[in-house]
Amino acid sequence: MPRNTSAVPLGLPRRLIEFTLDGQEVRVPEGSTILEACRAEGKDIPTLCEGDTLRPKNACRVCVVEVEGARTLAPACSRKAEAGMTVRTDTERARHSRKIVIELLASSVDLSTTPRVEEWIKEYDAKPDRFGPDAARLNEDPKIDNDLYVRDLDKCILCYKCVDACGDQWQNTFAISVVGRGFDARIAVEHDGPLTESACVYCGNCIEVCPTGALSFKSEYDMREAGTWDESQQTETTTVCAYCGVGCNLTLHVQDNEIVKVTSPHDNPVTHGNLCIKGRFGYQHVQNRD
Repeated sequence: MPRNTSAVPLGLPRRLIEFTLDGQEVRVPEGSTILEACRAEGKDIPTLCEGDTLRPKNACRVCVVEVEGARTLAPACSRKAEAGMTVRTDTERARHSRKIVIELLASSVDLSTTPRVEEWIKEYDAKPDRFGPDAARLNEDPKIDNDLYVRDLDKCILCYKCVDACGDQWQNTFAISVVGRGFDARIAVEHDGPLTESACVYCGNCIEVCPTGALSFKSEYDMREAGTWDESQQTETTTVCAYCGVGCNLTLHVQDNEIVKVTSPHDNPVTHGNLCIKGRFGYQHVQNRD
């Protein structure tokens, strides 16, 4: 079950607190983060490492805001809103910090499959190319060692969401961890070996939370390589998994009358976005014409 972030017993409404957000008085439930408050007010704060099914990791630092009286900028994804505080989201200092972070990430990581990054680069006038061709990159080929999903570490921003989803926050398989330090840090399975020789149970919950496409369905990877992947032509249909009696919800992504991948709604009380190997990858029989 997801972690309860308040001290109020489940089922009881949380009291509202009031604080100032960009010059306006707003009220949010106690325990809400600044990012949640911003979204409730329709304010678009960029973020990469934040996930609605995981505890905040404060890894990407794209969502920083200015809190009056604080020495440093605060990550909106994890900083809790407090009664009487004053928060500014669009100051020159916050925008400059976001710009630098976006430039550093985009100069060292392939963000070509990361949603909204191009939009943020334009919004903050970021210039990743100014670091030149010698910016630190892995320059590794994608790891394709199974038929279910692909690991492309050139797209990894080290947000640790896959580690958390595989670890104590959801799956409790602990197949994924961080190896190395500094520029040598990377996501890997035990002994940095093939995925097929690891503790991985192929639930794909790491793919569900990956924000950049560093982890992707093999079907999606193959279609992108062939130039046929087109999300604008895909439909999404949510249904119930038929493999067992748990009642997990599946969202079928269909293109050209073929299922191309399966996800699960994050707000579903049964799955919270998580599935097992059968629910996420066992859909081939649906379209088996034989």
